[in-house]
Amino acid sequence: MNLIYAVLAFLMALVFSLVGVTRVGSWLIERRNPPIGEFAEINGAPIHYVHVPAPANPDLPPIVFIHGASANLRDQMLPLRPLLEGRAEMLFFDRPGHGWSGRGPGNNEDPSTQANTIAALMDRLGMKKAVIVGHSFGGVVTSAFGREHPDKTLGLVFLAPATHPWPGGATSWYYNLTTMPVVGWLFSETLTYPAGTLQMAEATTCVFAPNKVPDNYAGEVSIPLVLRPNAFRANATDVAGLYRYAVDASPHYREIKAPTIVISGDRDKVVYATIHSVGLVRDIPRAELVWVHNLGHKPDWIASDLVVGAIGKIAGKDIDLQAMTKAVEARIANDAFGAGKCVDIKVPDAELAPT
Repeated sequence: MNLIYAVLAFLMALVFSLVGVTRVGSWLIERRNPPIGEFAEINGAPIHYVHVPAPANPDLPPIVFIHGASANLRDQMLPLRPLLEGRAEMLFFDRPGHGWSGRGPGNNEDPSTQANTIAALMDRLGMKKAVIVGHSFGGVVTSAFGREHPDKTLGLVFLAPATHPWPGGATSWYYNLTTMPVVGWLFSETLTYPAGTLQMAEATTCVFAPNKVPDNYAGEVSIPLVLRPNAFRANATDVAGLYRYAVDASPHYREIKAPTIVISGDRDKVVYATIHSVGLVRDIPRAELVWVHNLGHKPDWIASDLVVGAIGKIAGKDIDLQAMTKAVEARIANDAFGAGKCVDIKVPDAELAPT
């Protein structure tokens, strides 16, 4: 009996120690990565955003950027804002529950409610219409916005999107674990910070592979913010619910009428490009696919010039995206980062998502 008590006491001490490490680690993360924008109360939660007002003589329409899973507004702002500064009004924001944004019943993990949050924030800032640019999980929010807020949509640009059902609907085990009652809360409060800190460099390598991770990417983009327990739970809930949402939503993508461009790489190691990107071009009338050889999951960083070109084409400019694509491919042709660490994900043609 004494042995049992000793084991229980050890386990409790271990749990409390891990909780303490996580709390201190979260405090340090927030100290090192403070908010850089403003806050607006939207649907009962504070939403953190950076609004770049329209220049005196813009040559592009307003643009709204929607980041992907595990990220925040900096992930698109850092590579794309310098290329668009002085050309357009821009809105970067932390999706509900991510970065410094809160989450409430009116802006939860459902991509449609997140799209509603964007629409409300645009109204608050006086943005009537915009080109919506979404990366990865931000792609499914972009599709929801284009379908449910056509009056605010000038066009859609999808970057390595996640939008359609995929074979089996599986996600990483820790996302599903985190969404479980009690056990998930305990996991996020004890292990995600120390384990995530150890795994972050390798995970980031595979997000970019086969392309090189920009120097000090995780620090500059404040990626560690996702390791805070509340943010990790919000991110896990988003990802774990994506398949169910996509099953119901994807048959309705044909309702989207806005001009659409999809940029995707054939070496994406995070999402099934042949399902999501190809599926969007199949489902959205007159959508254009920009297929980039040897590009991974990060067109926003690796092919920033191509993204800006797509925005320009949506705006009506005469831009040859295929010529731009060839220039990007020449630039990254020899990239082979993550070789041996990151596995290419492929799906047989017979298992492509249904229409």
